[in-house]
Amino acid sequence: MCEQLLTNYCSHKNYRYINSTTTSYLSPVNLLVVTLWHLKHYHSVRCISTELNLGPSTVHYLLSEVVDILHSCIYPELISLPADISNRTTPHGPEEHHKLIVDSTFIAIPQPDDLDQRKAYYDSKSSTNYAFKVQIACDFSYKIVHVSECYQGSVHDITILRESGLLEHVKESVQIIGDKGYIGEEYVVTPTKKPHGRELTDEEKNFNRDIDSARAAIENIIQRLKIYAILDSVYRGTIDDFDKITKIVQVVSALCNMNLNKHPIRK
Repeated sequence: MCEQLLTNYCSHKNYRYINSTTTSYLSPVNLLVVTLWHLKHYHSVRCISTELNLGPSTVHYLLSEVVDILHSCIYPELISLPADISNRTTPHGPEEHHKLIVDSTFIAIPQPDDLDQRKAYYDSKSSTNYAFKVQIACDFSYKIVHVSECYQGSVHDITILRESGLLEHVKESVQIIGDKGYIGEEYVVTPTKKPHGRELTDEEKNFNRDIDSARAAIENIIQRLKIYAILDSVYRGTIDDFDKITKIVQVVSALCNMNLNKHPIRK
């Protein structure tokens, strides 16, 4: 899928970099393998540079370039909303018109030094209490169909949904299932909250069970994403480079879809 782009890149650059006294060669395939290995295991750049006998700055540059190439070719190819989404039938869910399921996940970051940044990136779910946040959407075929940009951890889920552009595709026949963080948005179906002073009715409890059952798909997909250590570890990159971390999440999501094709969550 990206073979020609990688080949062109290798031919054009010839791996001569600024501040490098040697010329190093990696085939397009090896360059791809190194990048995928980095995304999966998230070893340090210094560790990879030692293995490849390259300078750390060169390795950092190479990884960034290949992520850009992967983002330009596999992300638009493997992550997209179905064109016929409003005509699709839903094999599972509390209502036949529910088509998409959304949830947010986080990428942990170290504690920022700046107080304002600590407030902006605060996320109690993160192992460090600070994180990026990204929204993932899947359909009832258990495939990722939309990945938002990355946000600071304190940004509310419903804000990310409203800014993601996903709501442009929903209407009465195409609705979204979400958790309680999305309560209040039209065409987003959420669990029924327990009313003050009374218990939920049996009908409300059954509805909530249906919602939870449907949402299991997105929760399982997020678990698949976390197989890639770059999303499950503490991110070591620059925390204000939102474009880079967004590309990384979207590339990993595309790779996850490839894996889901071979090993589906539900058959």
